[in-house]
Amino acid sequence: MSLSGKVESETEIEATAAKFFHIFRKQLGHVPNISPEVHGNSVHEGNWENIGSVKHWEYTIEGRKHTTKEKIESIDDDNKIIKYSVYDGDVTDSYKTFKVTLQVIDRENGGLVKWTIDYEKLKEDITAASPDSYLVLFAKITNDIDAHLVKE
Repeated sequence: MSLSGKVESETEIEATAAKFFHIFRKQLGHVPNISPEVHGNSVHEGNWENIGSVKHWEYTIEGRKHTTKEKIESIDDDNKIIKYSVYDGDVTDSYKTFKVTLQVIDRENGGLVKWTIDYEKLKEDITAASPDSYLVLFAKITNDIDAHLVKE
């Protein structure tokens, strides 16, 4: 079995792609107020929105609380794509690399949120949550943000 891989998920949203993407570009600090899956987040280095900035996150996966850091690797505003490198906490204990890409795609009615995780495990048996479990978390957060934006 391979130690590296790629997993993806897509979630349809009712909010416009621009409104959804704006949360991740300019209002990321509000996510714990929008999604109960996220317990806290803070800027560790830099700020909320620039390449190279590092944030600390507290969240729940599979009923267990986790903490991690993520660094913004690249931003493509025109195509609504942000790439992150995730590290620290359980992720560092189990993964050599853990890269997350968010892409928000315009649709005639609403949008489509695509999450991609590229990873490389340190060994076959890991203690951290699986990449698929992260996709479940991201889908929950996506749905929470979408519901928040639709009722605005």
